[in-house]
Amino acid sequence: MIEDDLRAAFARHEPLTPSTGPLRAAIDRLATRRRRRRQRWQAGGTALALLGVLGIGVPLLTSERAGPPPAAALAGESGRPAAAGALNVLLLGVDGFGEQPSYRLADSILLVHIPADRSRPYLISLPRDLEVSIPGRGIDKLNSAFFGGAGEPRPDLDAGYELTRRVVAELTGVRVDAGAVLTFAGLRRITEAVNGVEVCLPKEVRSWHTRRVFPAGCQRLDGAASVDLLRQRRYLPDGALDRDRNAQRYVAGLVRAAVAQDVLTNPVRLTALLFAAGKGLTVDDDGLPLTRLVGVLPELKTVEPVGLSLPVGPLVNSSSRLPLDPKRGPAFLAALREDRLAQWVAQHPEQVDPVR
Repeated sequence: MIEDDLRAAFARHEPLTPSTGPLRAAIDRLATRRRRRRQRWQAGGTALALLGVLGIGVPLLTSERAGPPPAAALAGESGRPAAAGALNVLLLGVDGFGEQPSYRLADSILLVHIPADRSRPYLISLPRDLEVSIPGRGIDKLNSAFFGGAGEPRPDLDAGYELTRRVVAELTGVRVDAGAVLTFAGLRRITEAVNGVEVCLPKEVRSWHTRRVFPAGCQRLDGAASVDLLRQRRYLPDGALDRDRNAQRYVAGLVRAAVAQDVLTNPVRLTALLFAAGKGLTVDDDGLPLTRLVGVLPELKTVEPVGLSLPVGPLVNSSSRLPLDPKRGPAFLAALREDRLAQWVAQHPEQVDPVR
């Protein structure tokens, strides 16, 4: 009886029920917009990583404007004024993120400095074990800032980057103009996209993970070999510090590969690389579009980078934390803040990390 009454009530009110067609169409439109926005964000992120890692041109991309612009747009707008003054890009390499979610530490931390005179890029390695002050965590290692920001149980790459950016900006005293988080999976795809990267090693490196042997000298590495090399620290004399130097050598090789293939000045080839990293990347999305920053390329006198490492002291007790060198560290950071790294290099040639 009750069921019959309910059926009758529904039947009487059914004509008053609005059509679901418009609602479904609105939901579909919203889903499509969000899907396209994610695609644009990923493509723009790849552009930032490619140009930022190469240390040439620092595209600051917003989520609305990010994405692969048409080749004609790149060619037509590259003559517009580019960003002025010194530029700093923070690049974080995360081992296994997304593929092995338990890994949430930024093991490679690189600050790319482009001086105002556009003389050449400087690749500054910030040791992962550097002792720093982290908001909400107190004194800890620099790489733990990413973990503290990313959180659990579903790590957020954006939040991990943001907390690391705050710590690096406070440490160095410079504005971080842009940045990116690149997983090793994304790095592997970028390497394959340029048909491999030549890396020049001063000494033989043996992989603790795969037992692969990387001989001393220059060698071309595919994506898998590049990731394998950049993960190594256990068998290296200076451990993680040597790994940072190998990261600089990899970046230098990536620069040469991109220049040799005319990727950085050819809009068509540049556009073809925008999607290389895929989901293995997130970006700092506050700033100017790619088409404006491409204008930095002609201003550079050379794209051959200079490798530098932040001067640090010996380990702190048994904590495995590295303090800033009390004498050389502040002097180096002052040179960075005042945009006079060229003078620092001339005065301290022993501090340069050979990248070839």
